[in-house]
Formats: sequence, C-alpha cells, structure tokens
Amino acid sequence: MPRFHCPALLQTGLVLSLPAGAARHVQVLRLQPGDVITLFNGEGGEFDATVTRMGRSDVDVEVGAHHPVEREAPRAVHLLAGITANERMDWLVEKATELGVASITPLMAERSVLKLKGERADKKLAHWQGVAVAAAEQCGRNHVPVIHPAVTLPQWLAQPPLDADRWVLSLAQGTQPLAAVNNGIRPVLVLSGPEGGLAPTEEAAALAAGFQPVTLGARVLRAETAPLAVLAALTLA
Repeated sequence: MPRFHCPALLQTGLVLSLPAGAARHVQVLRLQPGDVITLFNGEGGEFDATVTRMGRSDVDVEVGAHHPVEREAPRAVHLLAGITANERMDWLVEKATELGVASITPLMAERSVLKLKGERADKKLAHWQGVAVAAAEQCGRNHVPVIHPAVTLPQWLAQPPLDADRWVLSLAQGTQPLAAVNNGIRPVLVLSGPEGGLAPTEEAAALAAGFQPVTLGARVLRAETAPLAVLAALTLA
C-alpha cells in the first residue's frame, strides 16, 4: 500500500487535502477515488486513508483507522557526519534513514568540499529533509529523522551537549573496535569525517570533548559508507 508523510493533524473520519508533494505522488501513481493509502505524520503510528477526490493538482482523502505500528530502532543513533561531495550526501541521508538513524547533523569539516551558508544552506537542508521523508515513506518508518542545519565542529561543540555516548570514527593508533565499545542501550552520537577524514585539529578537539575513538577494522571505508556501517551494526542487530 503506498505510504505518504502528511505533517498535519490526522484523526479517523477527517477529510483533508494532501500536501503538494504527496498529492503529486498520488497522481503519478494514477490512484483513483476509492483507492486506499497509508498516511503518517511523525507523531506515532499510521493511518489508513481513502482517496475521495482527484483534482488537477490536489487530492482529497478521508482518514480511516489508526494503527499504532512503530518500526524504530531500539537504540537512538545520531550522526554528526562530514558533508560529502556531489550526490553522496543524499545517499548517506537516504540509507541512514532506512537503517533507523534518529537524527543527522551535516558537518562542514575542514576537508569538506561543499561549504554552505545563507540561502544555499537553507535549500540544501530542505532538500536533505525531503530525502529523509521519501526514505521513511519507502522503508515503513513512521518517524522521520530530523536533519539539523549544517555546522562546523567548533559550532557544534559550543552547543549544549547531547545526552549520549560519543564516538569518533578514527584511523589513529589506540582506537578500539566497535564491538568493544558497543555495550549498552544508551543513545549514541557518531562523528565521522568527509572525504579525507577529519583534520588532526578536529579530531583532537573531539577527543578533548569526550569522544571515544572507534575503528571499524583494517579496511578504510568511504566517508559515506563508514557511518552507515556503524548504523547497521547498532540498529539491525
């Protein structure tokens, strides 16, 4: 059954117009009045809904039964991920959402090719949030992970601390394997760099802020692959 994110009040018996993006998708799928879809608004569970009217650019539905279904990971994993080049960041956001990430903060690291500010930053943030919405619709999640505004590491460290274990993916000597530090159910914040990794000054700042250096093994993974490998290990176990 097609699933759509509908960030609005949903309650059984309510008739409403779908948001523009969902309405376009319904029209692309050539659904007709009487067809049943699934709606979720991120507040818990999902609703059946029946298409009641197809306009030229708008679609009306009647909200049906609520189902308290949740498909979230048992452990909250937050990514502070170095912004990667080209479409690789889109891929990271999409796959991280599928794997159950709780939130993503794009990191404008020293070695990040893409630097964001002003209107360009706003457009990228909206785009990445849209990628997360589409991935949540596809994979069955009823909560969409938050994509936070892009920050530098000093800016992030100046914010109030997140109540979570802190890990930084590192190739330096003295790191511990993921299996050795993965011993609880507390939320986890995973810091990873862009192509080329974090700069030495950034890694030093992270360690000084209480991040624990973690390695994923002998092979060097791409910047968009490494945080996904951590997510898979923590959320699919």
